[in-house]
Amino acid sequence: MKTLPDHPNLDHLRQQAKDLLAGLRDSDPTTSLADAQASLAEQYGFAGWTELKAEVDRQQGRADVADPALARAIAERYDLGEVTSPMRSVARADEIGRRWSLETDRGRWAVRTTDTWIPIVDAETEVALQEAAAGAGVLLPAPVRSRSGAIVESIGEHGWRVNQWLHSGPPLSAPASAAVTRELGRILATVHGLALPVDRVSPWHTMRFAAHGWAEMAQTAQAKGAPWAPALAAAVSTLEALDSIGPANSAPPVLCHNSLGPNNARRAADGRLVIVGWEHAGGQPPSWELGDALTHWTINPDGGVNAAGARALLDGYRAVAGTLPPLGMGMFAGAVTSLANYVSGQLDYALTARDEEIRRYQDRSVRHLLAHLPTPAALERLLDEAVSLSAG
Repeated sequence: MKTLPDHPNLDHLRQQAKDLLAGLRDSDPTTSLADAQASLAEQYGFAGWTELKAEVDRQQGRADVADPALARAIAERYDLGEVTSPMRSVARADEIGRRWSLETDRGRWAVRTTDTWIPIVDAETEVALQEAAAGAGVLLPAPVRSRSGAIVESIGEHGWRVNQWLHSGPPLSAPASAAVTRELGRILATVHGLALPVDRVSPWHTMRFAAHGWAEMAQTAQAKGAPWAPALAAAVSTLEALDSIGPANSAPPVLCHNSLGPNNARRAADGRLVIVGWEHAGGQPPSWELGDALTHWTINPDGGVNAAGARALLDGYRAVAGTLPPLGMGMFAGAVTSLANYVSGQLDYALTARDEEIRRYQDRSVRHLLAHLPTPAALERLLDEAVSLSAG
């Protein structure tokens, strides 16, 4: 589920709805802007555009302000210049930490904690991928080293890292237009073409971390009276069917972005895609990350496939790489494993949340997840599009 920033901007949401409209019209030319707004609201976990706008109003002015001494310490450690305005939070904490915005006399900086970050590769390897990708033409906010040359520094009670602030629009949404997915395909092929070595496939994409199966989780949710327990019970068969997808192909991994979904892409002022979220970098066979991208970018809200978007993504990839990687249902094995890990993690978090605001958010997140699971049929349709394009 999409997450509103700490200080949401209604103009950004209107832009997201317009971008989403282009993707929805790839499948249904009669889609209206109101339809796109309703779809976007649902992606944020709300019943409609009016409810989403009300939440935007409710959250105005809720961004946190950091201790000025902390802001100065970060600026000093990373040699960012003199702080010129309060350091403010950008969004709620995620699986890495919390994002902040820091302005100095040398510009604006994206600052974030790393309190919950579990890197798949070390920071130097991840930064090497960013630098190589940027050198190959991928647009991204460059990482900043501290005065000591480190990427991550301990300041106060937290670990911190800094990136240059690259002005861009809001995160994109799925299904994206064919123009967007074609560029995304070119970016994927560019990163894969770097062929940076990595010693293993990301565990997030190869193993289930949950100790219990879906049916048992559904029983636990029902026993605890979770409001989304009926939705989980109804989704068990789909989740179990996704677990059975494979076998995965055994192609060697390359160092990948590893989390290249719509939430990690924005549009720059010149229309190019800006890619963020490189902290999740890790190894995957190229076909796995291609399958993951198809899953996240080209499945419609109703579970159908945006065929135009899928073919454009594949065409963009082939235009750069010269060919598509090995095809088969196994190309989705990493995507469905990572999805299973994410869903089970969200279920556990929702069941254990104590703070009312967090519980409220998690209930919306789980309901959205369970209502928008990809189906094996949708993945088979994506594979058909890939095979058709490869043969053409």
